[in-house]
Amino acid sequence: MARAISFENVASIGCSLDGVERTIAWGQPALKVRGKMFVCMAAHRSAEPNSLVVMMDLADRDALIADAPDTYYVKEHYVNHPCVLVRLSRVRHDALRDVVVGAYHFVQSTSGKTAARAGSRRQRRRP
Repeated sequence: MARAISFENVASIGCSLDGVERTIAWGQPALKVRGKMFVCMAAHRSAEPNSLVVMMDLADRDALIADAPDTYYVKEHYVNHPCVLVRLSRVRHDALRDVVVGAYHFVQSTSGKTAARAGSRRQRRRP
């Protein structure tokens, strides 16, 4: 029988990536890169127990849910956020690695775009 996946397994994957720190988000264990959370244990009451929130593009989320609805899901609270909920009791180790590494890259790429947009807005506002 396979061992159950826990946040320690998630942290082991995430902390092997450059610049990752373990922290707390909404009272739950989380991983951040450059101050941006990319995975955390779900804190909202609508999420099933032992679910992980993983940041990702909405189109990628929809594809994961369509391919493996027993493993990946979303609840109303999370619908407008670029993330998916992952049932740790159902996810395979290789798939977990893929979504954690993918979230790491997603957050890094989107934080750079956000900073660039904020900078361009500041420049336009100057008299």
